[in-house]
Amino acid sequence: MKPHSAYVYGMCATIAACAVSAGSAALAKDPHGLEPEESDVVTISPPKPDWFFVRGGWNVDGTGIYDGKTGKMLGMVASSQLSDMAIDPAGKYYYVSETIWSKGNRGTRQDMVSVYDSSSLKLVSEIAIPNRILVNEREHNFILADDGKLGFVYNFSPASAVNVVDLAKRKFVKTVELPGCAALIPNPGVGFSALCSDGSMATVAAPAGKAQITHSASFFPANDDPIFENFAYDKAKNLAIFVSYTGLVYTAKMGASPVISAPFSLQEAAGYAPASTKPLSVDWYPGSRQPMAYNATTGEVFVLMHMGEYWSHKAFGDEIWVLDVANRKVARRFPLKDPAAHIGVSQGAEAMIFINDEKGKGTILDARTGEEKHSIDAAGSGIIVAAAGS
Repeated sequence: MKPHSAYVYGMCATIAACAVSAGSAALAKDPHGLEPEESDVVTISPPKPDWFFVRGGWNVDGTGIYDGKTGKMLGMVASSQLSDMAIDPAGKYYYVSETIWSKGNRGTRQDMVSVYDSSSLKLVSEIAIPNRILVNEREHNFILADDGKLGFVYNFSPASAVNVVDLAKRKFVKTVELPGCAALIPNPGVGFSALCSDGSMATVAAPAGKAQITHSASFFPANDDPIFENFAYDKAKNLAIFVSYTGLVYTAKMGASPVISAPFSLQEAAGYAPASTKPLSVDWYPGSRQPMAYNATTGEVFVLMHMGEYWSHKAFGDEIWVLDVANRKVARRFPLKDPAAHIGVSQGAEAMIFINDEKGKGTILDARTGEEKHSIDAAGSGIIVAAAGS
């Protein structure tokens, strides 16, 4: 037997990295024939299109890495409950925007972007930043530029702003004030955009320099039918896809002046009448903590749906509706055995769906048929992120 100080997941000694350096220097062979201790290093590959990253949720720190094909856990990235994680487009690093205090729950506050090597899962660097917002269950509080050189961290201290981080030089650049806006959207060649409380989209050009902020016209009624904060972004098409509380679907072609489509009804795309905001009007509505996921290869959005009334947007999903965005048609519907809180879809050639519930049970389904492939206990009860496609 070869003794180790830590192992790949399944027998990990630490939560910070389940692929770590293990063992010590080899001992000389014992003259009595005892097995010598040997040194080795356990690593995993860079992120693959079939992988899912699942937050532990409120009760467990860390982000688990799962292979969608096998259902096996591969490792864990160190991420606390109120942190946000982003994946380097080149696959070399995992970035975690986080906050710690010198005395655990009090003392000197420290905000930073922590950089982890994607193969060893070891901490590489810490980039100090000003305050960041402390909230969970959001995909778009921390995003990266498409080339991976800049990171954008949502800040709320005391008003809405965005911290710009140079990830190549590993340093904080500046804070851009962005009143009334949140939910950050990549905008290649420009900077980034965000959704705003007046129903407009703000676009921040040249965020690392003299930032210029422009607003679109109001395109959604923020007070009457808001857009879910957890939306989808297609890097290849430079297209953002949003779903409202009633099931209206918007797309935005990103650029210096984003072009936003007129919305269409998700329910109409399935052959029903559009959902209503009227009290006591029961219909199929999108909902849950993370209501949608997107497969860039097929151009399909996977939406968690439930039967209820307007303003039931926190209800977990009883079905998955698969929307062909280009043709505005619901192509498939998958009833679920148990209501789902979060959903992700892999970007591999044979796409898989990952869903979980509030108890942390994870289920992997075939994205074409809805057939259950794997069931995973204690998989994590938080946000699900899929690795980008190749």
